[in-house]
Amino acid sequence: MPKTKLEDGKILIIDDEKGNVQIFERVLKGAGFTNVVSITDSCKAVEIYQEFRPDLILLDLKMPKMDGFEVMAALKKVETESYLPILVLTAQRDQPTRMRALECGAKDFISKPFEMTEALTRVRNMLEVSLLHKEVLDNNLDLEYRVRKRTRELEEMRVDLIHRLSRAARYRAKSCAPNNARLSHYCSLLAEEVGMSSDQCNLIHQASPLYDIGKIGIPDDILSKESKLSHDEWEIFKMYPVMGAEILGESESKLLQMAESICKAHEEHWDGSGFPNGSTGEEIPLEARVVAVCVKLEKLTNPDNDLPISFEAAISEIETKSGSSFDPNVVDACKRILPEIKEIAEQFSAQHLEGLLNHFRHTTS
Repeated sequence: MPKTKLEDGKILIIDDEKGNVQIFERVLKGAGFTNVVSITDSCKAVEIYQEFRPDLILLDLKMPKMDGFEVMAALKKVETESYLPILVLTAQRDQPTRMRALECGAKDFISKPFEMTEALTRVRNMLEVSLLHKEVLDNNLDLEYRVRKRTRELEEMRVDLIHRLSRAARYRAKSCAPNNARLSHYCSLLAEEVGMSSDQCNLIHQASPLYDIGKIGIPDDILSKESKLSHDEWEIFKMYPVMGAEILGESESKLLQMAESICKAHEEHWDGSGFPNGSTGEEIPLEARVVAVCVKLEKLTNPDNDLPISFEAAISEIETKSGSSFDPNVVDACKRILPEIKEIAEQFSAQHLEGLLNHFRHTTS
C-alpha cells in the first residue's frame, strides 16, 4: 500500500488521560500521520465516530462514565455493516480481560506503558488492514452498482426487443394492430385486480405484446385474406399460438416463460371451444385468460379502427361471451377497473396528440 495513503488514514484516540493522548498524538504526527483526532470524554465516542468515520480507533479500556467495553458495545450498534478497527490501550494483561476485549470487538492490543516502536508497528498494521477492508468494500459496492446498472440495461434491451418483435407480428396481421403500450397497461392492471402477484403483474406487462408473435409463421395469403378462410386455411391459422410458443419456448427467462404461456393459450376459450388444444376453464393459465380479455377490449376500442366503439359498449360485447369465450371472473374484474382503463386510454391519447402537435410545430418552423 502506498505510504502516503497509509499516513492519510484517519485515527481516533479515546482515552481519559490527557497525558496519554498527548504522547500518542505527538508520536503519530512525528511518524507522519496527519489525520488524528482525540477525545478524553468517552461519552462522545459514538458522536465523534459518526462524524469522523475513523480508519483506526485507539481505545482505552479503563475510563469513567463509559469504559472501553461499553464504548465498543455502543459502536457496534451504529456500525452494523463495516469493520470496526479497534486497537485497545490497556495496562491489564490478564487473560480474562483480553478475551473479553476480543469478544467485544477489539482486534489487537497496545500495552501500557507504551513501547513506541511496537505501538507504531501495531498502528500501521491495523491501519493497513482497515484501509484494505474499506478498499475491498468500496470495490464491492462499485461492482454491485455496475451489475445493477448492466442488469437494468439488459432488462430495458429485452423489453425493447419484445416490443419490436411484437411490432413485426403486427405488420403481418390483417386487422388493425393493438397498441402495445395500452395493451401492456390494461393487462397488468387487470392482472392485479384478479389477484396476481406484483412480480407476475410486471411480467405480464412486459410479455403481453408477444401474444400473437406466432403469426410470423402464417403465410401472407392467409393473414391478408379479407374473405372468410377456408377450412384448410383456418386449420393453418389455428397453428399460430403453437408457432409462437415454439419461438419463445425453452427459455430460462421468467419473462419469456410468461410470454410462451400467453402465446400458447390466449386463444383458448373458457368453454373449450378455442384453439389450439381446446382447453377449458382453469386449465387455461390465468395470464392467458387476462390477456384474452384485454386484447379483445383493445381491439374493440382502438381509435385507429375504422369503427371503434366506446369502452362501455366493448365491455357489454365482452360480457356476451363471458362463460363461453372468456373467464367470467376476469370479465367481472375488468368491469370493476373500467374507469382506470379509460384513464390509461386517455393518457395515451393525450400523449399521441401532443406528439402530433410537436411534429407539426417542427415541420412548419
